Amino acid sequence: MSAQELQHIVIVGGGSAGWLTAGVIAAEHAAHAGARLHVTLLESPDVAPIGVGEGTWPSMRDTLARIGVSETDFVRHCDASFKQGSRFNAWVDGSEDDHYFHPFVVPHGYGEANLAARWRHMRPEAAFADLVSFQPQLCLHGRAPKQAGTPEFAAVSNYGYHLDAGKFGSFLRRHCTDKLRVRHITDHVTAVTSRPNGDIGALLTRRHGAIEADLFIDCTGSQSLLLGQHFGIPLLPQQHILFNDSAMALQLPYSDERAPIASQTLSTAQAHGWIWDIGLPTRRGIGYVYSSAHSSDEQAVNALYGYLRRTGSQHELPTPRKLSFQPGYREKFWHRNCVAIGQAAGFLEPLEASALAMVELSAATLADAMPANRAAMDIAAQRFNDAFRYRWERVIDFLKLHYVLSKRDDTGYWRENREASSIPARLQELLRLWRHQPPSRYDLHRIEEVFPAASYQYVLYGMGFETDYGDGRRRSDRPDLADAYFAEAQSLTRKMLAGLPTNRELLAHIQRHGLARR
Repeated sequence: MSAQELQHIVIVGGGSAGWLTAGVIAAEHAAHAGARLHVTLLESPDVAPIGVGEGTWPSMRDTLARIGVSETDFVRHCDASFKQGSRFNAWVDGSEDDHYFHPFVVPHGYGEANLAARWRHMRPEAAFADLVSFQPQLCLHGRAPKQAGTPEFAAVSNYGYHLDAGKFGSFLRRHCTDKLRVRHITDHVTAVTSRPNGDIGALLTRRHGAIEADLFIDCTGSQSLLLGQHFGIPLLPQQHILFNDSAMALQLPYSDERAPIASQTLSTAQAHGWIWDIGLPTRRGIGYVYSSAHSSDEQAVNALYGYLRRTGSQHELPTPRKLSFQPGYREKFWHRNCVAIGQAAGFLEPLEASALAMVELSAATLADAMPANRAAMDIAAQRFNDAFRYRWERVIDFLKLHYVLSKRDDTGYWRENREASSIPARLQELLRLWRHQPPSRYDLHRIEEVFPAASYQYVLYGMGFETDYGDGRRRSDRPDLADAYFAEAQSLTRKMLAGLPTNRELLAHIQRHGLARR
């Protein structure tokens, strides 16, 4: 097929990763009349999706709109709620009032003035995020990110979602097969055959025989059936940097069906890891992510139960489900005619919900740069691998930043996280730089950074990192303009609190009436 046009793509594996990838590619290449490219998703009836991964980034709004999903239908069928960022509890020193926000709204006036320098000189007693953004207060008061009359996917306050991962996969499957012409095959792969040039030729299945394609996408999760097992592309372990490799997860109904729905992911540090707490309309999803080298499973369960009791759970506590993972990413993500997306490409840990964001980025990059034929595929693969190696390394830096900045000294887990041997050299270099200037777009220079410089500022200054600006002043600092932006942010906060419904109120409205289409 040296010059033959790509005609058939097979995605192996369902769940959120498989069906998101199918939707993005099909919407771009296969769903219109006369399309020459066909998309098939093959998933095994023997493999159930993991069912966690309940947090997204705001990019999910664009992804859902791109594949033609109704936000009203999505919210109704996926038990979804609105997420406006993350609140980090007990990460700095573990004290009673230790918390900060990483909101989704960039600082008000970001890029127009040196907000961080002005905050440090004039308002250091204020929380940085509170001074430069209205969103932390919306989270504290459980407000929704828009009004009932705001159209689908439009925002008053930037937002992503919390969702039921199992329901999300099923919702995407129906949309892809009903609206986007994706062929769905339920069968078990028994073998992988190769072409003379080393490409994958076909997947042999129990009931459907050989399924051929021009391009195969591996969404088989951590087993990485095609890229890992067939091609032998190794996983590059990252546990020497990110220690967590286990989680205890459970789901819990609200004690009161009218209870507030949190507008942010709650991330609460523990002795040997941290606990996520995600609010959906009908339940909470809660889990303890920890390092098995520092904590036993029994200790983890006890810590999780202790958190639930402290947060007022009145239900009989269910037995949590244990999840194990190896933090790392593949040496390559695209090899010959095979691309890995989702956990088949890698997984680090749930902190900051990067997993689904990386799926979205991978699917969009592949759809936008789809090679016309096999002759162009190796060029596309090289560019894809370069881009995603960079992205995985940046995600590692950003996640590690949370641990490096902690002053907790109660366990070896936290002390070892600050040892230089566990900190990537690139992050050490940036931290030295940021002692004298705030993070900027020059530090993270790619167009599609997973975490932009504004996110680094929120975490750095939320955790008490100090940048010494000295006595020098730059013309571009514009302190008077920074003061004006601080005042505008406070004014916006008052207006937003007065004008926005609660999360639960807006979600109830969507269930009854839906949202206006754009």
